[in-house]
Amino acid sequence: MKTYACKLETDGFPSLNKLETIVSFDHIHCLDAIPYKPTMDKDFYLKADDFFLRNCPNGLTFDDLSLATCYSEVLPRDVNLETQLSDSMKLSLPILSSDMDTVTESNMAIAMALCGGIGLIHYNMSPRAQVKQIARVKYHVHGLIQDPITITADKFVGDVLELIKQKSFQFRTFPIVDEKEKLLGLLPGRVVKERYRSRKVTDGMLTRKEVYTICEDEVGMDPIATADQFFSKHMGIHKLLVVDNKDRLRGLYTLSDIERIIGENRDHLKPARDSKFRLLCGAAISTPRKKDNSIDKNALLEHIGEMVEQGLDAIAVSTAHGHTKGVGDTTKLIREDFPSLTIIAGNVTSGEGVEFLADAGANAIKVGQGPGSICTTRVVAGVGIPQMTALYTASQGAKKKGVSIIADGGISKSGDIVKALTLSEAVICGGLLAGCREAPGRIVEIEGKYYKQYRGMGSLEAMKEGSASRYGHKKEDLSAKSTAEGIEALKEVAGSVKETIQTLVGGLHSGLGYLGAKNLKELKDKSRYIKVSAAGQKESGTHDVIEVKSSDFARS
Repeated sequence: MKTYACKLETDGFPSLNKLETIVSFDHIHCLDAIPYKPTMDKDFYLKADDFFLRNCPNGLTFDDLSLATCYSEVLPRDVNLETQLSDSMKLSLPILSSDMDTVTESNMAIAMALCGGIGLIHYNMSPRAQVKQIARVKYHVHGLIQDPITITADKFVGDVLELIKQKSFQFRTFPIVDEKEKLLGLLPGRVVKERYRSRKVTDGMLTRKEVYTICEDEVGMDPIATADQFFSKHMGIHKLLVVDNKDRLRGLYTLSDIERIIGENRDHLKPARDSKFRLLCGAAISTPRKKDNSIDKNALLEHIGEMVEQGLDAIAVSTAHGHTKGVGDTTKLIREDFPSLTIIAGNVTSGEGVEFLADAGANAIKVGQGPGSICTTRVVAGVGIPQMTALYTASQGAKKKGVSIIADGGISKSGDIVKALTLSEAVICGGLLAGCREAPGRIVEIEGKYYKQYRGMGSLEAMKEGSASRYGHKKEDLSAKSTAEGIEALKEVAGSVKETIQTLVGGLHSGLGYLGAKNLKELKDKSRYIKVSAAGQKESGTHDVIEVKSSDFARS
């Protein structure tokens, strides 16, 4: 018995082009028999369009499918993970931390930016507090601080202490200038103490002759290299001020910032910085409304304006249902007043939703309704689409409008991120980061183990603190008219954000290496999918052994 790929002629049967097993049958005559050559790869491993359309109308999520490997000449260490969310925002890591009140505040946003991603600071706080959170991120580590915070010679040390407290500054050294910004001296941090509260700043300042300066014409094309050379030559000097030819203050270098930046250049995780060397930072907003339920335009734009003044790089219009008139109107208002600001809007699960928000002015659209580990929207409301199918349909709208999409929710491992990035430009992580030291969640001890509070923004407690509008409710009506769409939970305390991100990045590098993709564009081009059975899902993880050591995430 031999297997052939043949064109068959049969008595009483139509001609067939198919694989047949030929035995001795009198009524079958084989013409032009040739040995069978496998072409099953293209039949089994399908490109996105073929795969998702063949599985229509079934909804698929991450574990329902797997990616087929390809011929590769790409080593994992050579993979480039850069992504572009808008014309003005490029990230070296396609990961955002979620705008949840147990995930992202300033510490998380700083850690994410240092790893090359960006954090979205939540809005379950007062507008003033949110502005302070943005300032902490933007003033964390600079290079050349082009607009340093200054004080005038008539101030007292007590005035400086109040300024530090009010603005939550993490530094205590200030240049002293006159009313024309001419440099008079430098107030060192060692004299900014409570015991000197009643003394004038001029009593403890370094005079103009004692301060090291450089003319802005000498900064050159590489300001970091210029400062590095200066600090190497001048042992023990920690501050270098930049002045113009009229001795007016134009910038400030600090040794600690320069050393940090030089060290970053040796690290494979490249920080996300703006044109002024400040860390990138995003923030989420809820839409303020008047008593007649119309948008409070003045309050909305004033708050965003204050954050932009601090250097905000992206604003996220975050709601559970983004394909609505309210989200569209809010996005339009922001785009009209802030034409160059990166706007992230959502959430949606359809191509129509993406097109709607793109037309309103959004640069990037969040995709996901109900996939999060602490979200119960699909159970409570009966709506939502499994995440990979939602990403595919959303990607069709994104292609038409030339915008980015971000996979938001359901990410539990690095392999999920690889799969999501075959259809999106970035992912948002919540649960994966909620146990990190930098997350703001409250720590709880249970039987000797430490856990961090982690809750959905649709949980009753989160809505009471400000996120009710995200789900279309009013804060004062929560007890009588609303049902929670999220739960409160615990995540085991993990290591730092950097340790967690390094583990995820290792998985991303491996995934792209398996597909022969050296960047995210090639990942999209080379991705082929196959549906996985329940037994296949079980086979994907460790099985038939007793695990004695986990390699997931470092614990501390």
